[in-house]
Amino acid sequence: MAFTRAAGKHRRPSVLSRKSANIAGVAALTTTGVIGTLAPQAIAAEQDLAAEDTGSIRAVALDHSAAGTLTAQVEAQALAQQEVLDQAEAERQAEIKRKAEIKRKAEAKAKKEREERERAAREAERKRLNTFRLPVADSYVSTSYKSGGSLWSSGSHSGVDFHASSGSSVVAVGSGTVVEAGWGGAYGNNVVIRMNDGSYTQYGHLASISVSVGQSVGSGDQIGLSGSTGNSTGPHLHFEARTSPEYGSDIDPVSYLRQHGVSV
Repeated sequence: MAFTRAAGKHRRPSVLSRKSANIAGVAALTTTGVIGTLAPQAIAAEQDLAAEDTGSIRAVALDHSAAGTLTAQVEAQALAQQEVLDQAEAERQAEIKRKAEIKRKAEAKAKKEREERERAAREAERKRLNTFRLPVADSYVSTSYKSGGSLWSSGSHSGVDFHASSGSSVVAVGSGTVVEAGWGGAYGNNVVIRMNDGSYTQYGHLASISVSVGQSVGSGDQIGLSGSTGNSTGPHLHFEARTSPEYGSDIDPVSYLRQHGVSV
């Protein structure tokens, strides 16, 4: 018995049929709005992702900006602190310099004053040494130079006598060095001084002597006390000026003293 199949049944659709069905299905889906619904959702998802990415980038950018601002603030604070320290150090150094300058000026002033005092002292000493004076203060000549008489072996007075009571202070008339100090025969206790200008002075009839040979004396230094020792008739000071330490080299004592500025 022959069987016949109905046309189209149990037959695999052809390729063309499948394509047609797919096209028809897509059209149907399009017609029903399925694809239309999915498309906006996909686009929205993509937009959300894009927005999320943009927000992350913005957050990172903000983080970097905040970090930069904080760093700048820290650096500014450090700079301000350093400026304060530098100013304090500059002020400290300025104060050190100011105190050093004050000290330097004080030392310079003290040095100048000390030098002025020393210079004044030297000048005073120079004047003292170069100034002559009477051998007995406020005295006068009681017996003049070259007076004649039997009292003197040479027949005349080889010096002058200054009025002086016993025990009066006798001083060097100027600066010099003692070359004789002791008993001098007719002169009694006597002192001979070689003056700094090369001349010699003699002081006789002393009650006592207060200097020794080789001693330096200045003008006005005490060399003894007046008396009446040796060939003397009473207390007085016999004073001579000489060109040498030897007897007989005498010169006028009054002229000698006046040449050295002493009022006699």
